[in-house]
Amino acid sequence: MPIRFAQEEYPTWIGFIFIFNLIVGTGALTLPSAFGHAGWLLGSILIVVLAFASYMTVTFVIETMACANAIQNWRHLQFIKRDRVEEHRGEDVNEVEPLVAASGGDDGDITDASIEQTPLNIMYCRNQYYSLSKKIELGEMANLFFGRVGRFLFYFCLAVYLYGDLSIYSAAVAKSLRDVLCAYNHSSNATDSDDFNLPCWEDSLFSRFDIYRLCLMVFIGILGPFVFFNVQKTKYLQLVTVMFRWLAFSVMISIAIHRIFAQQTDEPIVPKRVDVNGIPYLIGTCIYSFMCHHSLPSLLTPISNKRRIKSLISMDYVLICTFYLSLALTGIFAFSDIKDLYTLNFVPNSDQDSIFLKGIEYFLALFPVFTLSTSFPIIAITLRSNLQTLFLDTTQVESYNFFLRQVFFPLLAIVPPIVVCFFTESVISLVGFTGCYAGTGIQYLIPVFLVFSARRACENIIGRGIANDFRSPFKGNFWLLLILSWTLGCLVLVTIDLMK
Repeated sequence: MPIRFAQEEYPTWIGFIFIFNLIVGTGALTLPSAFGHAGWLLGSILIVVLAFASYMTVTFVIETMACANAIQNWRHLQFIKRDRVEEHRGEDVNEVEPLVAASGGDDGDITDASIEQTPLNIMYCRNQYYSLSKKIELGEMANLFFGRVGRFLFYFCLAVYLYGDLSIYSAAVAKSLRDVLCAYNHSSNATDSDDFNLPCWEDSLFSRFDIYRLCLMVFIGILGPFVFFNVQKTKYLQLVTVMFRWLAFSVMISIAIHRIFAQQTDEPIVPKRVDVNGIPYLIGTCIYSFMCHHSLPSLLTPISNKRRIKSLISMDYVLICTFYLSLALTGIFAFSDIKDLYTLNFVPNSDQDSIFLKGIEYFLALFPVFTLSTSFPIIAITLRSNLQTLFLDTTQVESYNFFLRQVFFPLLAIVPPIVVCFFTESVISLVGFTGCYAGTGIQYLIPVFLVFSARRACENIIGRGIANDFRSPFKGNFWLLLILSWTLGCLVLVTIDLMK
């Protein structure tokens, strides 16, 4: 059996829930708006295709994790062999010869059979090279399988993605707070550009965009300083966030279904079926909505029964795709005007008399504030660490001066997202840009190049005789080329759209 490291394990169903909750996040709140741009039929087809592409690259990451474990196990075995040789080097040759003969090696070359009777060999049976017993993060895999340029591009891509994350979180929270505070909220004909001119309150000198910026500054002022320290989310905070998320999505779907059945027959909402101009919006949103690749090692390694990981991932993707379709389709058929952040369609109504219903509206409107605020400091600290890895020698971090380590890089992590959000509040644009550019790198390109390099490395080091039980079902290079072609198509479509 493989090495058991000191780590907390959990059953498969817990891993199923954790992966589901990791994937279903902010991106899901922008899906109804993206469906509104692309049309319900085209949107349904594209989301299934994008879900399948994301599933393929998840299996690539899992295979690479197993390859990384195999190479580390092989290296550890070589260390044991060398150590055994050194132990017996000074012993009587009559005692060493039987050991060498049993191993089938020459000149003291002790192979697997030579250490078969040691307890450590139990951990390194040939059929147990490939495992997921040790957590090896995506950055460690990049260091193991990529060259210097590849490692730089990996950390650069991850940093851009995290910058996008922070911008999306900041804009979503500020918009949600603004719409709860302002008396004048979305009319059916209002657009985001109207927020520059519309007053927040009657006879107020402050526009809605002014209040958005004020909320942004308050949000950054409260949570921004955490980037200078090290904080960790607690288990209980995660559980509370999970409950909030499930409750909010369930209520939104329920309200949308109620609105669909309550519509007047003479004025039904008929969303468009196909609009190719909305494809770039939907591609970026879907890529962002299926993102989990960078966190897979932390989620999959503690699962106790790892033989069921393939079926677990498959079920998760089927359930998530079904859930996304339910959220998006009910939304576009229930609302004639869908905001870029779906929760903004549930802004508290001053005409609402029911205290219970008004409480639900406030809960939904503030839902992004509750959930995103808990993740913001963690993302900011992760970005700070990756920026330091990108630009500094991580083996000599303490040799750099205090300002560079403790002030410059925290500010470098937090200031650019503030500047971006200060001039735009379009969450769907931020999601589309982050998903299509940085997201394609994290979700498509990095897994493809990682698994290609890992397969070659394991074939050269370990050989073809040992099977990888965690190998992706998409084994041939055809699938790698298919993902690369799909990625290129996505990038071209989005770039053309941005240049219009």
